[in-house]
Amino acid sequence: MPAKGKHRRPKSGPISRGVLAAGTGGAALALPLIGATAANAADQAAPAAKPAAASVAAAHTAPAAAPAKAAPKTYSVVSGDYLSKIAAEHKIKGGWEKLYQDNRSTVGGDPSLIHPGMKLTLGAKGSAPAEKSAAPEAAPKKAAPAPKAAPKQAPKGDTISADDSEGSDKSAQPGSSEATGSGWSAPLANPNVTTPYRASGASWSSGYHTGSDFQAASGTPVLAIGPGTVVSAGNSGSYGNEVVIKHEDGMYSQYAHQSSLNVSVGQTVTGGQQIGLSGSTGNSTGPHLHFEVRTGPSYGSDVDPIAYLRQHGVSV
Repeated sequence: MPAKGKHRRPKSGPISRGVLAAGTGGAALALPLIGATAANAADQAAPAAKPAAASVAAAHTAPAAAPAKAAPKTYSVVSGDYLSKIAAEHKIKGGWEKLYQDNRSTVGGDPSLIHPGMKLTLGAKGSAPAEKSAAPEAAPKKAAPAPKAAPKQAPKGDTISADDSEGSDKSAQPGSSEATGSGWSAPLANPNVTTPYRASGASWSSGYHTGSDFQAASGTPVLAIGPGTVVSAGNSGSYGNEVVIKHEDGMYSQYAHQSSLNVSVGQTVTGGQQIGLSGSTGNSTGPHLHFEVRTGPSYGSDVDPIAYLRQHGVSV
């Protein structure tokens, strides 16, 4: 009998010890399995992360694609164009001088002599910075005359169409264009004066009309009034496409607002020879021919053009 008031420690049997041992062993075995499972899961996750990391690295290391350079474009000259205007509208680096340099073989020796339909190359390879700095190219740029020298002197008010001017002679004055025996002619085949010389009004900045306006639909042949040498042929701002001829007597004749020109500077002409086609270029409200006779080549030296023609036997 056990002593009263004392408890006997129960003995564990073989089965209990076996269970305990098995449990302990199981725990010991479980720990490595858990560690192996976690390691395996980490290995499986790692490859998935690698492509993302590679993409990020590629994004940082891949060079940015260089923007493609714009290919040169071809521009067709229209009525009223001149090189500085085209260069400004198309933002040509280097201005009209660079545009002229790139198209010198097309334009020729006079940058002011361009005409409708002429094809110009915009953004030619010659505009690359490396070629800009080339020393041989510097001389042509400096030597090229500015094409807009004349327009600064010519008030645009003196070149408007007769139909919109004050003091216009609404009744046309017909005349004959047949060349006289001395080789002189009217500036048009059927000359009709719509605005006479010295017509007064606020339409002209000088206060009067410096020439005579002749009625002429676009494309009407414009004729040299007499023998002489072309001293100006090209766009002249407010006068548009003009031709100025120096005659043998030292006087000058001007033919403005033409749509196209048939002559060039230095060319000799005869009376009645076609020098261009009438139009409405420059400061003009409609097709007509603005005709002047001057004592000098520039604006401000005008004389009565009709009286001059009549002195040479031309009926206008």
